Amino acid sequence: MTSHQNTQTMKPATAAKKLGVYLEATPAEFQEGVVSRAELNALQADPPQWLRDLRRDGPHPRPVVAAKLGVSIAGLRRGGVTEALTTEQIEALKQERPEWLEHERSVQADVRKEAARVKRLHAEKAERAAGD
Repeated sequence: MTSHQNTQTMKPATAAKKLGVYLEATPAEFQEGVVSRAELNALQADPPQWLRDLRRDGPHPRPVVAAKLGVSIAGLRRGGVTEALTTEQIEALKQERPEWLEHERSVQADVRKEAARVKRLHAEKAERAAGD
């Protein structure tokens, strides 16, 4: 009995998400085709110039914009940011420090503190349970 390996492929949107880039900013041939797992690995290992440029300058997808601004994706939406932003636009927002951004950063900091507190609580509980 022989086993054959099917080539695993993904839609361009999935590949763009895994690469951390905004699909609409990628080259047409990337958007119109399918991407194999091997091609994705090759893009990650040795990114072509267009991919390096997109990662550096954008436009960036919402998860990347949110991470660069230190807010959640929902916080971006509440702040009125619904489009992809370039690195330059992100830096401008950081310099301007609009009220919504400061508020969302504060909310995100509170969420992180609460998550850490809950994690510690669960760890302590597990420790006590293991000691019984």
